[in-house]
Amino acid sequence: MVSGLEKYSHLEDKIHRIVELCKSLRLEKTQLEAELERARLGLIAEQEEKARLRAQLAFLLDDRDGMKLKVEAILDAITMLELEADSAKK
Repeated sequence: MVSGLEKYSHLEDKIHRIVELCKSLRLEKTQLEAELERARLGLIAEQEEKARLRAQLAFLLDDRDGMKLKVEAILDAITMLELEADSAKK
């Protein structure tokens, strides 16, 4: 038969384990919240970097198109000069 003192001691042990479990869970929650915040900040930084890279890509594509038009204009001018030189030879 279990005495009252043994029952009390057993109950006290359970309460101590519950308290320790609560402390452990609070610590884990705090750590997870910090990890979540770091992940959120990382995501924001990645989104900002993505937006920056998209803007840079748009700029570079526009610059490429401008350069392409200039090169085409130069090639057209060279072609015109070659035609004028050929007709001058005749």
